[in-house]
Amino acid sequence: MADTPETRPDRLHDGFVPGRHPIDAYGGGGFRFAEMSHRGSILALPSGVRAWDVTEPAGITPQSLSALVAEAGEVDLLLLGTGAEIVFVPDALRRFLKESGIGLDVMQTGAAARTYNILMAENRKVAAALIAVP
Repeated sequence: MADTPETRPDRLHDGFVPGRHPIDAYGGGGFRFAEMSHRGSILALPSGVRAWDVTEPAGITPQSLSALVAEAGEVDLLLLGTGAEIVFVPDALRRFLKESGIGLDVMQTGAAARTYNILMAENRKVAAALIAVP
């Protein structure tokens, strides 16, 4: 069978690409990873990269991070990319993550994507929640 976009194993299925993938590029409202482009924000988790419907920091809630918490045993650190600017994260969200056993580092999306790539390459137990930037 030919390797078409429909048969490729890394094809986006319901907003999810299984496996760990470095972030190849960001900007223009999206990301490049796994030889594909995605418009919008993403969660890069140990199980794979998934579409994340958060478009601004106010949308970062325990509910929006439920996929992350489901993998809490595989994640020691969440890199939170809050867009073009670093944004204050409420103490309640910090406590929620800490109670889930997940550390938090907040930074601009570009810095978070670059840091994620480095830590992932070192086989660290890292995840990234990245808000897309224009």
